[in-house]
Amino acid sequence: MTKYVAELIGTFFLVLTVGCTVIGQGAGPLAPLAIGSALMVMIFAGGNITGGHFNPAVTLGVWLRGKCQTRDVGPYMTFQILGAVLAAFVVKFLKGGATVTPLRPATGPALMAEFLFTFALVYVVLNVATAKGTSGNSFYGMAIGFTVLRGAFSVGSISGGAFNPAVATGISVMGLSSWSNIWIYLSADFIGGAAAAGAFTALNPSERESFPRSELRNQCQDRTAA
Repeated sequence: MTKYVAELIGTFFLVLTVGCTVIGQGAGPLAPLAIGSALMVMIFAGGNITGGHFNPAVTLGVWLRGKCQTRDVGPYMTFQILGAVLAAFVVKFLKGGATVTPLRPATGPALMAEFLFTFALVYVVLNVATAKGTSGNSFYGMAIGFTVLRGAFSVGSISGGAFNPAVATGISVMGLSSWSNIWIYLSADFIGGAAAAGAFTALNPSERESFPRSELRNQCQDRTAA
């Protein structure tokens, strides 16, 4: 239970930062910097406890890569979504007087943007936080946070820059995105995470052979994030 609560906390502060920097008198054009930084510091804070996923698409990718036990997948995703929803209600309380205009993305470009940058995010996670060649590094949190920052600056105006089904749920609760659009995030983000896991295992056959699913221990607690 401890690691699930840690996933909730990390996702909570990520989504809280998203809402507070975007709604009303927020951080303006610097919002992606704040959001990427929030993810980075929460990864460094919680990575030793949970792996610091804070993102159901990351959990899916890490599981498919063979570094997360099946029994942890559902609870991780559940607590991530719960953390996002709680953060959304806190943002609504803090920013109660602010006008919120829902994003109306074009479906095709939004699907492509979310897929590409979720793929990039999960691919970076798997390479810097689960691979033998980068084991024990001190930069994994920064690499992952900067991947989100890059994506938010690049395609935030196209899709909203969620790259995370929990964030997508949170912004829907806040009113930043219409609930009718949530399928865009869920489909593109989960497919992007799965594709990244496939690319990682295809490019790193020795990693696949070194971690057979039958020999998993408590692999979710490796340095994995997002």
